[in-house]
Amino acid sequence: MSNESELREERDERIAELEARIRRRGVGVRAPVAVFAMVVGGVLLGLLWKDLTYFFSPRTPLTLGAEGAYRYDVLESNRYVQVHGIPTARGAYGRDGEDVYVVVGLRESPFLVRRHALPGEEWAPGRVPRQPDQRPFGVRGRLLSEEDARRYQEGFKLLREWGEVQPKDGKLWLVVEGERPGGDKGVPFIALVLVTFIVANGALLIRGLQKRFHPSPSGRGTG
Repeated sequence: MSNESELREERDERIAELEARIRRRGVGVRAPVAVFAMVVGGVLLGLLWKDLTYFFSPRTPLTLGAEGAYRYDVLESNRYVQVHGIPTARGAYGRDGEDVYVVVGLRESPFLVRRHALPGEEWAPGRVPRQPDQRPFGVRGRLLSEEDARRYQEGFKLLREWGEVQPKDGKLWLVVEGERPGGDKGVPFIALVLVTFIVANGALLIRGLQKRFHPSPSGRGTG
């Protein structure tokens, strides 16, 4: 019996040692991975943040006025707005798949509008763009400051160089036609996935640290 007790005790000690080693290895691998995953998830959520806040922003358009009577005191990036104006003589054309878009300015204002090309504004890469439709128009869409609309920098650059728009305090603003709050249902879904991903990795990290600093006691035989 004495030999059996010694063997059982030796076995238990060996098991405890292996468990401790596994815990150390697990935390050494899982903690950095969990932290890295949380950082990546946080960065992606940060990139999505403006789209998420716009999704839940007021759905009643903020009126920016019309030619000769624009309301510069209410300018706020990432808001749903409506504005009316006279288009500039030139516009910056681009394609997104089969769709043709035009970035056109509103004369004597700091506003640019990104809209679908109208009939008569057909364009293909390598060809000279047509003059944008010159009829005054109203538009509703998402207002973005120049800093928040970096993907449209080429349009800002061209309209600024042509001198047909007038920056306000050195800044231009872009209205993206048709983008309404609550329109893109994929935004909150992606945000929820990212939050779940961050929380899950946070839970793994906490559990791993608890195992490291508060190891559960191992039972041993008493003979």
